[in-house]
Amino acid sequence: EMKRQSLNFVCWACLVACLALFFLGLNVQPGYSQKEEPEEALTLIDKGNELAGQGRYEEAIRIVGKALSINEKIYGPDHPIVSVCLDILAFHYRSIANYSKAVILSDRSLRIKERAFGTEHSDVAITLYSLALSYGKLSNYTKAVRLYRRALAIQEKTLGPNHMAVAETLNHLANSYEAIGNYSKAKPLYKRSLEIREKILGPDHPTVAQSLNNLALLYKTLGDYSKAESLYKRSLEIGEKALGPDHPAVAMILSNLTGLYKTLGDYSKAESLCKRSLAIREKALGPDHPDIATSINNLATVYQALGDYSKAEPLHKRSLAIFEKAYGVDHPAFATALNNQGGFYQDLGDYSKAEQFYKKSLAISEKALGPDHPDVGRSLNSLSQIYTALGDYSKAEQLYKKSLAINEKALGPDHPDVAMILNNLAGLYISQGDYSKVEVLCKRSLAINEKALGPDHPHIARILNNLARFYQNNGDYSKAEPLYKKSLRIT
Repeated sequence: EMKRQSLNFVCWACLVACLALFFLGLNVQPGYSQKEEPEEALTLIDKGNELAGQGRYEEAIRIVGKALSINEKIYGPDHPIVSVCLDILAFHYRSIANYSKAVILSDRSLRIKERAFGTEHSDVAITLYSLALSYGKLSNYTKAVRLYRRALAIQEKTLGPNHMAVAETLNHLANSYEAIGNYSKAKPLYKRSLEIREKILGPDHPTVAQSLNNLALLYKTLGDYSKAESLYKRSLEIGEKALGPDHPAVAMILSNLTGLYKTLGDYSKAESLCKRSLAIREKALGPDHPDIATSINNLATVYQALGDYSKAEPLHKRSLAIFEKAYGVDHPAFATALNNQGGFYQDLGDYSKAEQFYKKSLAISEKALGPDHPDVGRSLNSLSQIYTALGDYSKAEQLYKKSLAINEKALGPDHPDVAMILNNLAGLYISQGDYSKVEVLCKRSLAINEKALGPDHPHIARILNNLARFYQNNGDYSKAEPLYKKSLRIT
């Protein structure tokens, strides 16, 4: 599930507003024409917008590309009007997950705008924001944070500290900090974004519901499930009241609430909410929309957790078919669906099939996102678990170490995903009877998770259990017993 709600339409509105500003006449650096954009180019951009609204991004890219060529021919390659086409194209390329191309387009737009308007103009902030979005999708969060912070500084200076655009950038900056496991920085940014939106829009606006949803996800990650549930329910109440009970945004919140109840082991609630989310999406979006595939996959994982594999399997297959039809076989979303189906076969104990799906997922992720993306690390981690189960410890160790290196580089050494791999690697060494490395790995994993998630998070229990097994196998029962007890208390 793409759990983070973000106002893509806000970014789009900024681009359209940016375009409109050119027609009103902007104060640009000397040497730039302020003539209106040719009618043909405007018509093509409008048509591209229409196609994008229908999800026909490839066609939209071709149409807007023609508008770009027209404007380049008339004004030259470095005119501000050209930068608007570049921004719109970057938006469309992000929609088809071609983030590298989006970076190239936004980078060129940024250089044009900085020459035309200077480095502190509000239009420069729009492109910085767009560029940060693309780097975030490529998991280059360090660069994304830097760009968001620069965009935020410009927006606060030119628009004031309580502007809606400031709230949107705060939201995405928080998301980037969360992605690298810096939850202490993410939380106040989410809260500030929420405060601005409540002040401007009132407490019952759908955009406020979005902020509540994002904050709820953070609390879920931190293991504060009661606070997460409270925020989800308030977000849901606002969404249902403002948008109606059958709106796709409501389906998103229901889907996230499903995830919370799955984590809590309340599968009857999870199933009920997931079915409602699916029904809304099928009615609003049609049977072949990617969001349908997401809801179907969520329902499959509920049945999987309940051990009802006969219901789960056809849902996994349907989800996979929808993603393939919507995105093709080389898209990261299809890779994620393959990874999920691999997990299904792993739960069944069919390690041969699981391995096939994990390998396909890995190949797609490496091609689409590059060899150093966290999604690649995820597939490697999944494959490692298969090889551990099969007793191929040498191959499992090699892949765990590769996954660990990727995640440490992409997310930083103190991210919970790094802690998870450290704990898995410790489990592998316990299976091999190689206890010399277990204590160091468990203690490092424990330190990361206690700092990021707090001492009572469920992930802590699994690490404590491995550490207790280590002490037990070493005959140090006085250390093992309290760790087992603490692990049981948390779970």
